[in-house]
Amino acid sequence: MSGTTTAAMGRQRRAAGAGADRWVVLVVLCASLLLVALDATVLHVAVPAVTEDLRPGAEELLWIVDVYPLVCASLLILFGTLGDRIGRRRVLLLGYGLFGIASAMAAFAWSAPMLILARALLGAGGAMIMPATLSILRQVFPDRRERALAIGVWSAVAAVGAAVGPLLGGFLLEHFWWGSVFLVNIPLMLVSLPVGRMLLPESRDTAGGSWDVTGALFAAGGLFGAVLGVKRLGGGEAVASPVTVLPLLAGAALLFLFVRRQRRHPHPLVELRMFARPAFGTSVGCIVLAMLALVGLELVAAQYLQLVLGLSPLETGLRLLPLTVAAMAAGLAGARVLRRFGPRRMVCAGFCLTAAAVLVLTAMGGTDDPPLLLAGFVLLGLGLETTLFGAYESMLSEAPAGQAGGVAAIGETSYQLGAGIGIALLGSVMNAAYAPGLRSVPGVPRPASDAAGHSLGEAYEVAGRLGGGAGAALRRAARDSFVHGLHVTLLVSAGLLLLGALLSLRLPRVMQCGEEPAGGEVGLPAPREAERTADKPRVRA
Repeated sequence: MSGTTTAAMGRQRRAAGAGADRWVVLVVLCASLLLVALDATVLHVAVPAVTEDLRPGAEELLWIVDVYPLVCASLLILFGTLGDRIGRRRVLLLGYGLFGIASAMAAFAWSAPMLILARALLGAGGAMIMPATLSILRQVFPDRRERALAIGVWSAVAAVGAAVGPLLGGFLLEHFWWGSVFLVNIPLMLVSLPVGRMLLPESRDTAGGSWDVTGALFAAGGLFGAVLGVKRLGGGEAVASPVTVLPLLAGAALLFLFVRRQRRHPHPLVELRMFARPAFGTSVGCIVLAMLALVGLELVAAQYLQLVLGLSPLETGLRLLPLTVAAMAAGLAGARVLRRFGPRRMVCAGFCLTAAAVLVLTAMGGTDDPPLLLAGFVLLGLGLETTLFGAYESMLSEAPAGQAGGVAAIGETSYQLGAGIGIALLGSVMNAAYAPGLRSVPGVPRPASDAAGHSLGEAYEVAGRLGGGAGAALRRAARDSFVHGLHVTLLVSAGLLLLGALLSLRLPRVMQCGEEPAGGEVGLPAPREAERTADKPRVRA
């Protein structure tokens, strides 16, 4: 096992942690991840109750929903690399504390600005926790075969958290006030802090030098601007709008300064030479493409189930549940599949299976077809998790153990950026295919048609105000146009997934297994040496 601990006895006990204790460590890390994954989605069902109680304006409501993922994505690299320098367990425990305090603030928020601040602090706590869990996992499982199994469990827990969040939120809202969706975090944090302190190993990069504070701030500011601009695009803002252009330009400028600084710094936060390695750079690209192609579809699918088929939110969640169950199964089986087929065939097959699932779903129409949806969602869950598992495992195994926190942050940031770009891109495709079908509905005035072209939900509201034959015609046209737009969006997504399958052919053919040197002693070979040794088995430590 790699890393440096604070006491001699701790070093001896945790050095054996590559022994029996490592599975206990995995349980603690997965509990941490489950909490963060839950909080990313648990608020969704509480938005109407929050709106009724706090009366936020439209802009405030947008920030209440978006500030958590925005802050979390922006600070991943900052806290991931900080953990490499000062200790990953230390940053994780600080994240626990901040998450608990912010949860209490959110639960008892008396105004919209107070809730926005609390959600921002929750995002900062999540940014401490997420890369720390994956980087500590990287340390306690030096053998790649065992690490692949651990990553499979880790990814399955992430899928469970994302799915259970809305269901847990709905249950709590039926019995308590909206703040209970945050209050549930506090007892979990009170347990996690002492348990994490006792059981988790401490590790850091002993050869990493001092932490580059300026570079970390460049990364945080650049990612904040980039993600904010992308989210504005996904929310329907015009490409030329100042609220879209200014954050994107500022983010791009700061990220450029970050990259230039890392190239010149003697102890960079992120070793950019890693991206020249085919396995690492390709894995990051696959994560971005997978999320880009699919995250927008999740939103569109939820609208289809509720607005076209007329299902309730609970029924919608249950229809999407097979996707999560399939993703869990794929994550748990991922280690065995990776050992048998290797990263290249696994990720390529995952992309192809996901593309096939998307094409199956193009058969969705204006009437409910439960067997078709079940087959499509199961294939989608299997394919997506297979792709992400293979990409994450290859990325983490290819990078130096001493930079595990920064590498984990890169993976999570790629995930968040891919998701944001996907919502913007596929949302634009959906709108471009949907709106033209409402421009010439008989008996509907042009202003009403223009308003209905914004979204299916707004079209239904306009149709309700019109009433009569014109309202019925607009409602029917809007539903048909939405289904047409969904088909176009699915085809574009399938094309992106097939592009990902081609990209994955640059991954290694076989899984190189074995234990690795201690994390503080692992360094990057020179570029030519890296090319010569990339396909050779690693030497067992």
